[in-house]
Amino acid sequence: MFYCREEELQEMNRRYDKGRFECIVIYGRRRVGKTALINEFCKDKPSVYFSALNASSKENLEALSKAICLYKDPEGTAALTYRSYDDALDEITKMAEKQRLVFVIDEYPYLAKAEKSISSRLQHLIDRMWQEGQLYLILCGSSMSFMEYQVLGYESPLYGRRTAQFKIQPLTYRECAVFHPTLKPEEQALLYGITGGVPHYINKLDVGDDLDEAVMENLFKTSSYLFEEPENLLKQELREPAVYNSIISAIAGGASHANEISTKVGLESGVCAKYLRVLLDLGILKKETPITEKPGRKTIYTINDPFFRFWYRFVPCNMSLISAGRIRQVYEPTIKRFYPDYMGLVFEKMCQEYLMRYENKQSFLLREIGQWWGTDPGARREIQIDLVGIPVEGSEYLIGSCKFRNEKIGVDELELLRRYASVFRKNGKFRYCIFSKGGFTEGLLALEKQGEVTLYTLEDLYKI
Repeated sequence: MFYCREEELQEMNRRYDKGRFECIVIYGRRRVGKTALINEFCKDKPSVYFSALNASSKENLEALSKAICLYKDPEGTAALTYRSYDDALDEITKMAEKQRLVFVIDEYPYLAKAEKSISSRLQHLIDRMWQEGQLYLILCGSSMSFMEYQVLGYESPLYGRRTAQFKIQPLTYRECAVFHPTLKPEEQALLYGITGGVPHYINKLDVGDDLDEAVMENLFKTSSYLFEEPENLLKQELREPAVYNSIISAIAGGASHANEISTKVGLESGVCAKYLRVLLDLGILKKETPITEKPGRKTIYTINDPFFRFWYRFVPCNMSLISAGRIRQVYEPTIKRFYPDYMGLVFEKMCQEYLMRYENKQSFLLREIGQWWGTDPGARREIQIDLVGIPVEGSEYLIGSCKFRNEKIGVDELELLRRYASVFRKNGKFRYCIFSKGGFTEGLLALEKQGEVTLYTLEDLYKI
């Protein structure tokens, strides 16, 4: 079943209905749902769907030929391999002269790697033949860096030929809830924290009535698809998966600055930086800097992909138990009891999404939101503010705290926020908000009534 992506689908259909030439570039990390979106769009439309292979130019030409033949003869009785890519693309041109035709090249980076001239060939056809026609061309790829630099970038032959582009992101925490609407908010949050909003992972987790059972069965079992997913993804995307695995493990273990990571992995800093850039391009890692500050010595590396973060947090340290098939006996004490700690960063991201996309209590819109950390000179220690929101207009900052704990949050948390805010900006103007899974004390609820703080429960995040 197809969920979400309504805006992208609507825009793609709107452009289709115009009847003019389109060159749509669709890209995003693997498993995020690009192919599902394209398949949904292509329903009931004349379409040639070619999924490129990580193979030779000859094999890709054969696959393209089969895709064209399948469109012309759905029964599959015709078998023809075109002599060249020019011949195959000329056939596409002829078919698009008679009717509106969707031509999809999925995994375009594979084709461009195998046939170096393909981008130039497409450029020539767009400029000379297709521009005034009714072909609807879709170029799709999972290699983020390739699509951004070799398709959308200035030096690409295809630069300026696209008519639209869609960078497909993982689903938001609230969009994930449509897959299993009967789950409680805490279970919905954990499902998002494990899968990171990647539809493929949500489907593979195969949640029924019991999320814990689904996790044990479909993630913490050596025969399960998700158990080997990080390793398989690294092998598929990278030449030296062992090195990248060591870098991710180092970050999962607490290393966050570039020099710490290179030391822990045993690489020279310059060499390590190249590996880090690749993981950043893949979306597995991200660089973070305190909001309002420029990148510098405070910049850190974190695991951006929640599924990778979950896997590296809980699988390697329990590998012996998982391999022995004893995870059920130890799931509660060795894994589940650490979920509140693990969910801390996930909950912060959920709260940020809520404030930027869904919130309607605050009277002003936020232009930007993020974490801030720095040194408290009075206490002589590092402090961190979970949420700092910068308004579109005005100079009043939103300062927030996010607690994924069962106990109720009291007035002391608000006092702590006020102290941290004074370190962030002396003599600044602030509004305060606190998110809590476990609720709030009567004293803090009374302060909300007086307008000193805005309070949100986990249930509030899921209210439509």
